[in-house]
Amino acid sequence: MKLAVPELLASLQGLRVGAILNPTSVDQDFRHLADLLHERKALAALFGPEHGVRGDVQYLEEVGESRDPRTGVIEHSLYGRTFESLTPQPGQLEHLDALVFDIQDVGSRYYTYLATMGLALQAAARAKVRFVVLDRPNPIGGARVEGGIIHPGFESFVGLWPICARHGLTAGELALLLNAEAGADLQVIQMQGWKRDQLYPDSGLPWVMPSPNMPAIETALLYPGLCLLEGTNLSEGRGTTRPFELWGAPWLDGARLVQALAEEKLPGVRFRPCSFTPTWDKHSRVRCHGVQIHIDDPRTLEPVRLGVACIVHARAQDPLQFRWRTGRYEFVEHIPAIDLLTGSARFRASVEAGQSVAQLCAAWDPERAQYLARREKFLLYE
Repeated sequence: MKLAVPELLASLQGLRVGAILNPTSVDQDFRHLADLLHERKALAALFGPEHGVRGDVQYLEEVGESRDPRTGVIEHSLYGRTFESLTPQPGQLEHLDALVFDIQDVGSRYYTYLATMGLALQAAARAKVRFVVLDRPNPIGGARVEGGIIHPGFESFVGLWPICARHGLTAGELALLLNAEAGADLQVIQMQGWKRDQLYPDSGLPWVMPSPNMPAIETALLYPGLCLLEGTNLSEGRGTTRPFELWGAPWLDGARLVQALAEEKLPGVRFRPCSFTPTWDKHSRVRCHGVQIHIDDPRTLEPVRLGVACIVHARAQDPLQFRWRTGRYEFVEHIPAIDLLTGSARFRASVEAGQSVAQLCAAWDPERAQYLARREKFLLYE
């Protein structure tokens, strides 16, 4: 499989280019696209998504306006203090001929980079600036789709459009889907040799951490389900060396959790009781007890069902100590984070009503079927 970086550079020759990039924006020889564009005197502006162009900003921290230390080019923030800060401003685009998006996604709606792409696509359409996507693999494959969509009134930066939690698209395919309404001058530079059923190791590309808490492909495989724990007071393993593989809380019994999860007969995974102490984020420097998830078969893994099972069985151990996360989350006030992640209040209410893992997941089946039909005409790869 090959990235079409030479084709991208050729298509931008002679243009004033703005680029939305992060540390994954490298070719197969680890040359960063900002540097390649700067060498060709094409780079007019950089735009820093969550974590910044060079990846030196932590989870939920504001990205400031600055100059890129390597190229000296201005870096505009696309992750500030307000929702408005997530979109390129008209004055930042008026001197550009093209706006390029080149960031490795991880295949989950909650991961904010494709939300950044969609907002930038809309801004480019309004400014009549060409929008170019250098496509990259969906690292967890494009054949499987899981979870529900975002319902009206529950939009946030972890879900701005009605797509499923595990969306099964590449960045280029999602850009095409969103552009059906946006109407931008869109160009998708396609990969060569990628197929929908491939996982990231099949691509032959090196894994570059797309964010500080996405250290390995195993993290990405689990993320569409284990990120749901962000909507609770359970630690999803941030502040450890294995985020989203380790999870727990101070009051949990790991051995009981392992037994309960094993009874769910979840495909592709096994469980081991463990204890860990996060160095920051939830339960910082407090001993947590829970589970380490071991992936046996990434192709049969159903991470959303797995995440649902983790929440259901952790809550069942102690409903009084278990809590849904409250407070401002991804620029939204007064809506529980779990509702923003799952797309409506139904999941939270159903968990509290005691529904099983199977019932909770089955409730998403009709909207997933509608989404699959909608996305079909935008697929670029076999």
